[in-house]
Amino acid sequence: MATSRPVGELLAVSDLHVGYAANRELVEGFVPGSDEDWLLLAGDLGERVEDIYWVLRLLKERFHTVVWAPGNHELWTPRQDSVQLRGVARYELLVEVCRRLGVLTPEDPYPVFTGAGGPVTVVPLFLLYDYTFWPPGVHSKEAALARAHETGIVCTDEYLLHPDPYPSREAWCDARLTATEQRLAELAPGTRTVLVNHFPMVQEVTRILRHPEFAQWCGTVRTADWHLRYNAEAVVYGHLHIPRVNWFDGVRFEEVSLGYPREWQPRAAPPRGPRPILPSRAEPS
Repeated sequence: MATSRPVGELLAVSDLHVGYAANRELVEGFVPGSDEDWLLLAGDLGERVEDIYWVLRLLKERFHTVVWAPGNHELWTPRQDSVQLRGVARYELLVEVCRRLGVLTPEDPYPVFTGAGGPVTVVPLFLLYDYTFWPPGVHSKEAALARAHETGIVCTDEYLLHPDPYPSREAWCDARLTATEQRLAELAPGTRTVLVNHFPMVQEVTRILRHPEFAQWCGTVRTADWHLRYNAEAVVYGHLHIPRVNWFDGVRFEEVSLGYPREWQPRAAPPRGPRPILPSRAEPS
């Protein structure tokens, strides 16, 4: 007797920035290919809580399972947002919003995708950054920040992403890394994973940045081997607004961002929507 094949794809997208009308229109067109499709949201849905809620509710109504990992923009506290919570309190509010909608977060048990290419354990991550992705020729956070201010390439996080109650963003990052490593250590040996983080997990992918000074707001060197340590089938990330596929140690790294309208509108065709992660259609180059 023939056995039935797993159905459902594992899809991913990030950096939706639905505060822009053109991006909001694209997101309204996101539909699954089947009732079993999962969607991974790798951060930067928007800046205001009401916009983030709109995205999560819309996509949860359409996709079988939605998994969210926060980006830096969700953690901003812009003055035009009716919600003025900062730091951990803001993150916890967003986690509660997700739970009310049935969206999975880094604070929930890791779900297992059993569709095509599975089973894999989907691991949404919230790790932040610690200013250790230094540009070439720089060997300290202080020097990296000084160069950024000299060139005018300073991330808005410096003004809107507050680490409260932690004394700094790198202290918050350290706490997130420690807690996450403890959870990942509980996975059964040999567990296949898909790691989902807004920020790149290896510094190499930031070498393509037009402004290398920006790399310091893009991750931490402490995750450089996580794709090997945690048996990743794929690593999903965003933040750079440079959608592409890289391979490191035989593991596929997918940058899945939509980006700002000024970035995608000049292209020959508009973005097609979420990118398939499993089953994989990419081959090592």
